[in-house]
Amino acid sequence: MTPRELFDADDVLVGMVHLPGLPGAPRYGGDRDEIRATALADARALVESGFDAFLVENFGDAPFYPGEVPTHVVAELTAVCRELDIATDVPFGVNVLRNDASGALAVAAAAGGSFVRTNVHTGVRETDQGFLEGRAHETLRLRERVDADVSIFADVGVKHSASVAKRNLGAVAEETVDRGLADALVVSGPATGEPADDRRLRTVLDARDDADRDVPVLVGSGVTPENAAAMLELADGAIVGTALKRGGVTSNRVDPDRAAALVEAAGRDG
Repeated sequence: MTPRELFDADDVLVGMVHLPGLPGAPRYGGDRDEIRATALADARALVESGFDAFLVENFGDAPFYPGEVPTHVVAELTAVCRELDIATDVPFGVNVLRNDASGALAVAAAAGGSFVRTNVHTGVRETDQGFLEGRAHETLRLRERVDADVSIFADVGVKHSASVAKRNLGAVAEETVDRGLADALVVSGPATGEPADDRRLRTVLDARDDADRDVPVLVGSGVTPENAAAMLELADGAIVGTALKRGGVTSNRVDPDRAAALVEAAGRDG
């Protein structure tokens, strides 16, 4: 199922469920039940506020593995995501930081997820984890092997990273669609909570229009009640995290009032 078939909305709103540190991570708090209860409360708050979907991410696991994460991380994520799938009735996705697309795909396939976010799907980016290489060839083939109906949302010039080669952003975006076979593109600002530059967003949208396949483009960071309407005039949707949290702090719980305000500002009924 493509993203356009998956979501019953013209401008898709995806809310973030940022998990605290999981077992084995330096910031793990020692209580699995609390992790699951927090994730469930955040997911329900997003759904009740009118979000079309949510995206589960191991945000609290910093410092992140650059690529493949240990099997216990995949197991913990699968357990949490399965509970969220049972308790909610909207599509959800998985992002395994920093760039474990195969792990995310495995979690989504086993737990009932509908999409994954891949930070570096094609090409190479320089990050605080070192150089991250896209593995589209592995991700797409794994999806076939496990027979998973899971869409791939691929970042273009992902946040907290820098380009290694001097390549045109539009060309990178078009290749991510036509050669990387991504099902959706994500355009972010330079860091978590920072808005995407209009010029970058327009460049990726133009590249998508030039590609052989029609895929949606989502804004991946920095969407707020103040800019939501303008962003969604351009993009096909948004992935929102920081603006929904208590006090505007990314690692905090979802604030239902902030979530409802974002939905209203986007021109949705909630």
